[in-house]
Amino acid sequence: MKLVKRGMMLIALLSMVFALAGCQSAAKEEAQDEVKSEPVALTISAAASLKDAMTEIQTLYLKEAPDTTLTLNFGSSGSLAQQIQQGAEVDVFMPASSKDMDTLKSAGLLNDDTLKNILGNEVVLIVPKDSQLAISDFAQVVDPAITKLGLGEPSSVPVGKYAVDVFTFYNVIDQITKKIVYGKDVKEVLTWVETGNVDAGVVYSTDAKVSTGVKVVATAPAESHKAIVYPAAVIKASKNSDPAATFVDFLSSAAAKAVFVKYGFTTL
Repeated sequence: MKLVKRGMMLIALLSMVFALAGCQSAAKEEAQDEVKSEPVALTISAAASLKDAMTEIQTLYLKEAPDTTLTLNFGSSGSLAQQIQQGAEVDVFMPASSKDMDTLKSAGLLNDDTLKNILGNEVVLIVPKDSQLAISDFAQVVDPAITKLGLGEPSSVPVGKYAVDVFTFYNVIDQITKKIVYGKDVKEVLTWVETGNVDAGVVYSTDAKVSTGVKVVATAPAESHKAIVYPAAVIKASKNSDPAATFVDFLSSAAAKAVFVKYGFTTL
């Protein structure tokens, strides 16, 4: 009888142990599920010229990472870099030039392991769609018929600096200084040309591609300006560095590349 009682007690004890272990395992799995589903908010600061493509990529990415919230902040690359230097809470930076990224790298503000060159672009000279100007070359902006020429501010807008390089290459920069009207970013220059507030302007080919109000009259040869590169990297101060790095990797995925190509970018 004693052996029977001991056996029953042992069985009961083992049952309790297994039940407790099962509860702990279930609790652990539940906790892991909660961690996996925890929402993540990322802020992406990107060059204004990326607005159309990145807005579409945002939709694609959220289908793959539905628990992620993406806030897209567009502007001139130089201004965005300055904001980050001043402590703006940004997770990923994607400017339109290596120069602005190098500025942050030199200041120790990047997670260097995540730095990648993502895209390339071209510089084009545009006029309003109904313009009667007979020009087909950057050098021809000296034409008296062009009284206002829209450019991005060279100190903060990469395409503005590329434009200065192009006009210097053609040796006409000194002749057109008084015609130049500087915009805060490439989208502002595009709008000026669309509305006829300037006679011509310099933007990226991707900006001209999405506009129905302008026409391209010339494309700058590659040798006339520094190589156009759009890098991307995670900001070291990001509170979500791993998810941010995952997003940077997504920018080089086949799905993202298809979107960039659609908008006229060159993928690197």
